[in-house]
Amino acid sequence: MPDLDGARVSPGTRAWRAWGAWRHARPFWAGLFVLLGGAEILFTVWAPLGVVLHVGMQGFIGYLIPVVIVLCGLLLWFNPAQRLFYSLICVVGALASWITSNMGGFIIGLLLTLIGGALAFAWTPETAEDGSEGVA
Repeated sequence: MPDLDGARVSPGTRAWRAWGAWRHARPFWAGLFVLLGGAEILFTVWAPLGVVLHVGMQGFIGYLIPVVIVLCGLLLWFNPAQRLFYSLICVVGALASWITSNMGGFIIGLLLTLIGGALAFAWTPETAEDGSEGVA
């Protein structure tokens, strides 16, 4: 299949370009940091009893908050129009995980989620020359 300039392009090249366009049209790195932070917090809740410093409030909320954080990370990727709401939920969830989930996943998950939430809050979509939103 020819490219815009008439040269033939392999399917791998087209897939790589499509991946790049998808990644640039949303807060990709913010979602990745939030996903990693939420997963780390969730895995520390499952840690063996000898490793766990604090069991958490009623157990259930210790599992609920990291699951909500992971869902917000996925929603940042697949629904970037609501990124401000999701980023605020991520930050509040990360701060709540300090109490409920072993010091926020032994601080690592807390920091990853806070960084991802801040990146999502600061991300703005690229605008075209005519002022419309979208990939330029």
